[in-house]
Amino acid sequence: MGANSCLREKTCLQEKTCLREKTCRRPAPHRPGAPVTPIDPSPVNETAVAVVLFRPSTVQVARIVERFCGVLPVFVFDNGGIPPEARARLDAADGLICLGPGRNLGIAAALNALAASAEAAGHGRLFLLDQDADTGPDTAHALGLALDRLVGRGPPPAAIGPAPAPKLGHKAPRYPLRPGIALRGALMPVEFLATSGSLVDLAALRHVGPFREDYFIDAVDLEWCFRAWARGFSCWMDPATAIPHSVGRGTIRSRFLPLAMPEQPPFRMAVYLRNTAFGWRLRHVPLRWKLRQMAYLPIQIGLYWAHHGFRPGLLARLLRAFAAGLRGRLGRPEDAPP
Repeated sequence: MGANSCLREKTCLQEKTCLREKTCRRPAPHRPGAPVTPIDPSPVNETAVAVVLFRPSTVQVARIVERFCGVLPVFVFDNGGIPPEARARLDAADGLICLGPGRNLGIAAALNALAASAEAAGHGRLFLLDQDADTGPDTAHALGLALDRLVGRGPPPAAIGPAPAPKLGHKAPRYPLRPGIALRGALMPVEFLATSGSLVDLAALRHVGPFREDYFIDAVDLEWCFRAWARGFSCWMDPATAIPHSVGRGTIRSRFLPLAMPEQPPFRMAVYLRNTAFGWRLRHVPLRWKLRQMAYLPIQIGLYWAHHGFRPGLLARLLRAFAAGLRGRLGRPEDAPP
C-alpha cells in the first residue's frame, strides 16, 4: 500500500471511528444463566496485528513496520506524539492501516477502535501489542495454534497470551490460575492477561463487550478478562511462548517486606488506584481478588508515598483517586497527558 492510499484509508477510517470513540462505552449487562454461543475457530491467517502508539520512538515504529508489515495485516492507533519521521514510515508501509485522531483517547478507546476496524476488514483474531513489545509474527502464529487447540473444549476461549518474561530492573506481571478449570496440556487457564501480547478472538469480544473506556488506561485488561469468565468464556496463557513484559518505569521494593511494585508516574498510580477501587463494586470481579487487593492496596500506597519522599500533596492525590473509584467516578482524568 502506497503513502497516498494509506492516507486516504486512514482519513476515512478516522472519520468513522474517532467520533465513535469520543463517548464512553460501557459493557452491556449480562443476563445470569444466558447461553454462550460457541465461537467458531478462525484460521491463523485471519489474524491481524493491532498496536496502540503513544509518543513512540522512531526505533519502535520502525520495528513494528519491519517485523509485521508484509507478513500480517497491521492496524495502528495514533494516540498522539508520533514523530514526523515515524509517521511517514507508517504512511508508506504496505498492509498497514492508520487510525486515531493523534491525541490521547486512552488505551481502551484505542483497543476498541482497532478491534472494530479489524473485524470490519474480515479478521477473526487480533494480536494486541504495546509499542515497545519485542516480538514478531512467530509469536502470533504460535498463539493462534494454541487457541485452535482450545476451541470446542470447555468454555470458549476469549484470549490467550504468552508467559511474561521479566525485563531488567522491572517487575514482570503474574497471572493467577483460574480456580476450578483444568489445564489443557501445557496451556494454563488464568484469571487475566495483559493486553499486550495477547491474541483476542474478535467474535468472543463481541459477546463479552468492549474494553471499558471510562477506565481510560489501567486495569482495562484485568476487568475485561474477569468479565469474559463471568460471561462463560475463558482466558489462557501459553508458557511455551514468552514476551518480555514490564509495568511502569522501574520497581519499588519494600525494605522490610518481600514486596515489590511498579514505579509509575503519579498520574498512572492515581488511575490504577481509582480503577482498582471501582472494581470492588463489580459483581463479575471475584471476591477472592477483591480481598487480595484490599489487603495489598494500602501497602502499595505506603510504598509509593515513601518512595516519593512522603509528600503530603501526593498522598492526598492518591486518596482522592481511591475515593473517586469507590464512588464510581471514572472517565478521563483531568491530568491525563494529551
